[in-house]
Amino acid sequence: MLHTVAAIVVEDFMPFELGVVCEVFGVDRTAEGGPSFDFRVCGERPGEPLPCAQGFALVPSVGLAGLDDADLVVVPAATVRGEYAPVVLDTLRDAYDRGAVLLSVCSGAYLLGAAGLLDGRRCTTHWRYVEDFRQRFPRADVDPDVLFVDDGSIVTSAGTAAGIDACLHLVRREIGSAAANLIARRMVIAPHRQGGQRQFVDRPVPASADASLQPVLDEILTDLTVEHTVAELARRASVSTRTLLRRFTAETGTTPHRWLTLQRIRRAQHLLEDTTLDVEQIARATGMGTGPLLRHHFRRIVGVTPKEYRAAFATRTETSASRGH
Repeated sequence: MLHTVAAIVVEDFMPFELGVVCEVFGVDRTAEGGPSFDFRVCGERPGEPLPCAQGFALVPSVGLAGLDDADLVVVPAATVRGEYAPVVLDTLRDAYDRGAVLLSVCSGAYLLGAAGLLDGRRCTTHWRYVEDFRQRFPRADVDPDVLFVDDGSIVTSAGTAAGIDACLHLVRREIGSAAANLIARRMVIAPHRQGGQRQFVDRPVPASADASLQPVLDEILTDLTVEHTVAELARRASVSTRTLLRRFTAETGTTPHRWLTLQRIRRAQHLLEDTTLDVEQIARATGMGTGPLLRHHFRRIVGVTPKEYRAAFATRTETSASRGH
């Protein structure tokens, strides 16, 4: 059971991510039949202001000793830095060793990584940090696609709102769905979101390090409905097919077919966001051909269906938008 929850706050913490933790675990909901937790916000130096990146300060009322008996220790996001206070990392290791559950929100995973607690573990963090995180913690198994990873005693979540998903998941796991659903209703959010981080990742057209292929890429993007063979692309670039494939992979990181599919899905995302075209119309407009084929590749690449994506990101609310699925 989950009774005592301690959030550990470090300098340059992110207030939204801390606020998420306070909202889920710091509100007494017993009057509504919900849970109540012994919740505390802890800092290395209690009573001293801790500045955040948004220009104000928080004064933790409890020191690191507040983690000693916590069932759950939460590490909210903070500005990523090269080193973290050794006493904070030691406290996290001690909490793990005595059996506490640890939860990180967004870049809070860096503290768990620096403490060595993610070595050999599947974990996640915000998609924009993934490559840097992998370089700094090569023994961690980072999954960039998911909203959170439950690895038993350690739960890591992706950026910002994914912390809500992870917090509610822990409430559901430790107390039950009724408690998680009650908290979600009070927060006016869905108790469970579809898909993972892939739907939120911006995939711009890769800039070519060698300008030789950039005109060819730009020309392809003017009309994605046209099919392109490797031989044709090589002719346009005035190179052999072997050279074309080598340069294409070097400059875009993938093959011509996969690159074209990715650009078509990217265009489909824009059309789902900004138009009321249905899926069949978008399939034709992007060169995907048919609705089923678009749905297949869209879900594989983005992680959700076109209908789910439109519901989350559409800028228009006309009823005709509901035709995409």
